[in-house]
Amino acid sequence: MKKLANILPKEFLQSIKGETNIDIKGLELDSRKVKSGFLFVAFPGTLVDGHNFIESAIKNGAIAIICVTLPQKLVEGVTYIQSNEPGKLIGLVASAFYGKPSEKLDLIGVTGTNGKTTTATLLYQLYRKLKYKCGLIATTGIWIEDQKLDATHTTPDVITLNALLADMAEADCDFVFMEVSSHALVQDRVFGLNYKGGIFTNLTHDHLDYHLTFENYRDAKKLFFDRLDLEAFALTNIDDKNGKYMVQNSKAVRATYGLMNNADFKAKIIEYDLHGMQLLVDGHEIYTNLTGKFNAYNLLAVYATAKLLDEDEPTLITALSSLKSVEGRFNFVQNHDITGIVDYAHTPDALQNILESVQEINVEGSNIITVVGCGGNRDKTKRPVMARIAADYSTQVILTSDNPRDEDPETIIHEMEAGIPFQKKRSVLSITDRKQAIKTACILAKKGDIILVAGKGHEKYQEIKGVKYPFDDKQILTDLLNETRN
Repeated sequence: MKKLANILPKEFLQSIKGETNIDIKGLELDSRKVKSGFLFVAFPGTLVDGHNFIESAIKNGAIAIICVTLPQKLVEGVTYIQSNEPGKLIGLVASAFYGKPSEKLDLIGVTGTNGKTTTATLLYQLYRKLKYKCGLIATTGIWIEDQKLDATHTTPDVITLNALLADMAEADCDFVFMEVSSHALVQDRVFGLNYKGGIFTNLTHDHLDYHLTFENYRDAKKLFFDRLDLEAFALTNIDDKNGKYMVQNSKAVRATYGLMNNADFKAKIIEYDLHGMQLLVDGHEIYTNLTGKFNAYNLLAVYATAKLLDEDEPTLITALSSLKSVEGRFNFVQNHDITGIVDYAHTPDALQNILESVQEINVEGSNIITVVGCGGNRDKTKRPVMARIAADYSTQVILTSDNPRDEDPETIIHEMEAGIPFQKKRSVLSITDRKQAIKTACILAKKGDIILVAGKGHEKYQEIKGVKYPFDDKQILTDLLNETRN
C-alpha cells in the first residue's frame, strides 16, 4: 500500500481532480479485477476503450483513475488523474508502487525479430550455471529461479511486469533477462524500467499488421536503445543491416558482435551437424549441442553480454559449452532413422534460417519435408513469402493450419499457396488439419529423411475462434512417428 501522492511523478500529468493523500492498495488495467482501494488505468486501447469501464471500476472499489479524457460526471471521493501519456505515467507509477524493483537487480533486455527467446533463455541458463540467482521473462514462460509461471505475452503489461520484478527482487535475483517486443515498446509497457543493458538480435519482416510499415516496426525496436542511460550497454548485431541504426542515438556504451564483419566480439563456425557445432569465439574453441548459424549468433550474443558484465573468461567458456537447446527452438525427435525437427519459426527469415541450416547439415542429400502454416489475425503479406521459402528449400511441403484465430484456416492456406512457384506446385500439399498434415509427413518420410514442423514450437495449444485447444507439435510428431513407423 502506498500514498498516491508518493507514487505520482511530476511528468505526464495534465490535471488532478481530488485528493492525493489517499492509500492505494493496488493497480489494475482490467476493471473486473479492481478491488477496494485500487487505482484503475483507463487506456484508450486498440480493441476496447478503458474509459468505457471507469464506472464499473469505481463500483468495484477504485478510488483513483488515470485517464486521457475526464468523465462528464466526477464521482465524489474518487481522484481523477488526467494524462495525455497514460502509458508512460502508469509506467512510472507502477515502478514507484512496487518500490522501483528494476533498480534492485541487473535487468537485461533482448529485442529483435528472431532469437529473442533463445538469447534470453540461454543467458538465464548461463547465469544460473555461474551460481547467480536469476529471473527470466520470455515467450516460453516466466521463471523466478526454478519456479515457472505461465506467460501470455512476450512482454507482460507494465503493472504485471513491475510486480514480477518486485517478486524477483524479493527472491534476491541478481539478474533478470527478458524479451522486449515491439508492441511493448510502442505501448510503453517497459517505460520507467532501469536496464543494465540491451541486446539487438536482428530485424526482418514481422508484425506489419500492427506497425503497418517496416520503418515503423524498425523504429519501435530502436526506441529501446534510445531510452537506455549512460551506465547501460547497447549490444548490437553488426551483421544485420539495421544493427548500426539501432544504436546510433543511444547514450549507452555501444558494442558489436558478428560472424562476418569486424566486431568487438567475433565468432566463426568451424563445423556443425545435426548433433552440435564447433565454434571459435574470440580465439576460444567451443563445442555446443546447439546447431545452425542462427544459434551461432545467439551464443555469441550471450558470450558478448557476459563479457560486458565482466564475467571471468575461462569459467564463461566452460559454461557456454554446457548450454541446452531452448524449448520449441530446433528441437529434435529421432525415430527409426527419421529425424524430426520442431521449431517456432513463424517469420520468413526465421523459416529460411532454419531450412538453410537443415540443408547444410543434410550431407547425405535426404528428403526435407516441411510442415508449415501461418497465424490468423496477423500480417498477411508474409503468408505467400513463407510458402515460397518452404518450397525453395524443401523436397516436399505440406501447408496447414497454425493458429487461425478468427480467420478461416483454408483462406490462410490459399493465401500461402499464392507464393508457390509454378514448377514447385507438384511438391506441395495443402492439408488443413494440422495433426493430419504431420501424420502425412510421417507417412511420406523414408529412411534418413528430415521432417520440419515449423511455426508453433513450444506452444501447447492451437487457437481457433478464441478457444485454445490442446496441441503440442513435438508430442504429436513423436507419437505419429511411433505410430507410422511400427
